[in-house]
Amino acid sequence: MEHPYLARTSQNLLSRPRTKRYCSTAASFVPSRANNSGLPKRSPQTPRSRGETTMLKGKPIWGLGAVALCLTACGTSEPATTGQTTDEGGPVVDCADSQPTDHSATSLAWHIDPLPGPPLLYTAAPDAPQLENAGVWQAPPILISGASAYRCGEFLYQDWLFDDRGAAGVLDPNDPHDATSYLFSNKAGTLTYPTAEDYANNAADLVEFRVKPLSDRTAFRLTLNTLLDPSRVAMTIALGGSEAPVDWPYSAGVVSPARWFLSVKGTDVELLDAANDMTPIAGPAVTIDMVRRQYTIDVPHTAWNPGTGSVRMAAGVGVWDAEAGTYAQPGAIANASAPGGGATLSPALFNVAFRAQEPTPDFGAFMGRTIADAAVLDKTQAHWWRERAQADALQSGDISAFFANVDFDKLQRGESDESAVPTSGHLNRIYASRFAYGQGLDYENCGGISATRPCQGGMRGQLLPYAIYVPQQAPPADGYGLTVFPHALSANYNQYSGSRHSEQLGERGTGSIVITGSGRGPDGFYYDAAQADIFEVWADAARHYPLDPDRVTMTGISMGGIGSFRTATHYPDLFGRIMPVVAAAGGSEDALASLRNVPVMMWTCALDELQQLPITEEIVGALHGLNYRLDSYLFTTWDHLTPSTNDFYAPGAEFLLDDTVDRNPAHITYVFRPGETNADYGLVADKAYWLSGLELSDASTGIGTIDAVSEGLGLADPEPLPVAESVGVLDGGNHEPAPYVRRALDWVEPATQPAADRLHITASNIARVIVHPERAGLSCGAEIVIDSDVETVVVVDGC
Repeated sequence: MEHPYLARTSQNLLSRPRTKRYCSTAASFVPSRANNSGLPKRSPQTPRSRGETTMLKGKPIWGLGAVALCLTACGTSEPATTGQTTDEGGPVVDCADSQPTDHSATSLAWHIDPLPGPPLLYTAAPDAPQLENAGVWQAPPILISGASAYRCGEFLYQDWLFDDRGAAGVLDPNDPHDATSYLFSNKAGTLTYPTAEDYANNAADLVEFRVKPLSDRTAFRLTLNTLLDPSRVAMTIALGGSEAPVDWPYSAGVVSPARWFLSVKGTDVELLDAANDMTPIAGPAVTIDMVRRQYTIDVPHTAWNPGTGSVRMAAGVGVWDAEAGTYAQPGAIANASAPGGGATLSPALFNVAFRAQEPTPDFGAFMGRTIADAAVLDKTQAHWWRERAQADALQSGDISAFFANVDFDKLQRGESDESAVPTSGHLNRIYASRFAYGQGLDYENCGGISATRPCQGGMRGQLLPYAIYVPQQAPPADGYGLTVFPHALSANYNQYSGSRHSEQLGERGTGSIVITGSGRGPDGFYYDAAQADIFEVWADAARHYPLDPDRVTMTGISMGGIGSFRTATHYPDLFGRIMPVVAAAGGSEDALASLRNVPVMMWTCALDELQQLPITEEIVGALHGLNYRLDSYLFTTWDHLTPSTNDFYAPGAEFLLDDTVDRNPAHITYVFRPGETNADYGLVADKAYWLSGLELSDASTGIGTIDAVSEGLGLADPEPLPVAESVGVLDGGNHEPAPYVRRALDWVEPATQPAADRLHITASNIARVIVHPERAGLSCGAEIVIDSDVETVVVVDGC
């Protein structure tokens, strides 16, 4: 397997974030960070001649002149033009002091030593070529899908990832996005890519569109998610309006208002006058950057001049048929060079821009109750990839609803406008992972209902989507809490988008950010790449939003609930509470003891078809046997899917209100399972609270246990209360009131006792452990009492 670490920044793996500035000026190379990206260092080059197509596979292209290598550049505050122009003919926009705020210095637990959780959580953002700027481009990307903005003299639109599904037509019987693997993440569009490898099931997936006026021309830039062979890709920009919709050129199969069409066909570019029988207009040139997967198109003012007015723009991407000189026409079944999944006269575009209003899933009363009926209704709705509106419009052939009016006066003045960037509610964000395994979608790499390890997941590239709920209320002084909410098997990151579930979790108390990552696919069971996605999404949210690192919870349904057990037993010092729903421990049964200081709520269903009652009752019994805090609800009339479709979790939101992490408990129990994590992904779980550096004596067993009690904190073990059993009815949601049996085991408040400089350790198969005395209330000379089945070395940190 290719080593998954993609590229490190100039910071060390566990370095505290620093303020960074990435800003480009004309014809200069001024990176404000080291180039550790693995890409060749760049130097200024001579701009290319007008009218050329410039493309070099495998190397970055500097067709518009050299500037700083930028991951993000110039910021989002009110910029102003300086009155100067760059060597490329564009205004120099002063936005260097307007960097997006990086909250990670306070949103992560840097104040704790040792740092809780895996190293990956604290790793700086990697270089991401697709998010870099070169040439005249300066503005930082938006990274919120469906949003548009004016930044640094540029207009930007951020598209949805993996939404390149085309029109709603007739299913291709060989569609790799099959109904079993994606039972609860069906797509609305039915187009399938040609089967040749260069299409990678993702060749027409638009990431970003941007436009910028220059002194003698207008520059456009389109970034793709996957770009392996430009000769197989085409894209069209419709410019201006018309009284009636106009047919798009090259058999795109759609209409919209337009006065001109600017198209890239493979490696050629053409501007057509739609009002004059599609007469070609000379002058445009295109540069294709294979590393950044970016197309930059220059249109000189002699060919088209937007002036200072507002120009209507639409854009779409598809597959190019060079032999026919048209967009590749979809048939019923894809072959090596033609798409499948098309109906009669089906449009050829896979992806359309400017879709701010893509609907979220609808958790209404008609979502079903069981796996069978919910799956049927899910397939009918198909909102999970945020392309339902696109699929329906393409099916009709009229995409007039998808456009942007670009204000060139605003661009010329360098005015900033963020009014079309949502700041709260249900959002999809894009982040750059540290890991990449290629490009596109590989449906055969796990990509189904598999617990195979290692599993890299179906999403192969560096850019990944995640869903986030941002509370409507303003953040408290210490920041929002965080709720980690992984998706279920055969679902995707939008499983909870639009749900009451996310809203109840997000708006509880003073507010909690709710995040759901892709896991790189529908399975993975939160091992390896899927678990890495949890922490990379967490780190990305911590960069963009103010979080209180001491207020963190985790929940999830089915596989997401299994992931909650798995993650919390590896890293208990990250979480205040967890709430698995219709989920057993899924392989973490032998590590439940690690949850001593993490209260648990479980929702289970008596008629559950997957996580059947005997399995979930075994976990309830195990936690009761440990005398751990557990609040369990057994719904006597519900199936596996009923909690999801009922979509009402008020008791869970109330339970998770008390979300404060116990940083320094007097009593720690930790089950060390190094084989369950993967250091190649920055996932190392060898510590808990004030214990770290754990090593096994006999590694072949794969497991060791340590129980540590500090008398230095002056607290006795809390006494468990008897299990309190009651019955009730959950009234609320999309279904009828639901009866339940509730069993709650709680603790009395721990009694105080005289503090003593003494530590008790009971260990099994533990060869070495580091104790951090200050957090345990101990001194360097503390008495240490050890009861171990092997020789155990105890290191007192700093002594």
